Amino acid sequence: MVKRTHGFWYKSRKLRRKHPRERGLRGLSRLLYEYKIGDRVHIDIDPTFIRTAPHRRYQGKTGVIIGKRGRAYLIEVYLGKKRKIIITTPEHIKPAKTVAPTMKTSS
Repeated sequence: MVKRTHGFWYKSRKLRRKHPRERGLRGLSRLLYEYKIGDRVHIDIDPTFIRTAPHRRYQGKTGVIIGKRGRAYLIEVYLGKKRKIIITTPEHIKPAKTVAPTMKTSS
C-alpha cells in the first residue's frame, strides 16, 4: 500500500473553485481598495489568482496589515499564540468591518 501524500493543496478543492455565479474577476471596488498599515483585514482566498494565495490554513483568518512589499501586503495573523506573517496580494484580502463597542448605561 502506498502512503498518501499531503501536499500544499491537500483537501482544498472547495477553495480552488468558484461557483457559477461567482465566475470571472472580482469587482473593481475590491481590487482598488487602498489598505493602510494598521488596518484589520480578512483573508479570503480567490481561486482566480492561485499563485499569490496564502496557505489554505489561513482562509477566514483576520489579521492586521503591518507593511507593504511591492504590490503585496504583509499581514500579521495569530494561530493560537503563535504570530505568523503572511505575504499576499490584495485579491486575497478584504477589509474587516470594525464593530464599535456598545456602552451599557445604567438607568
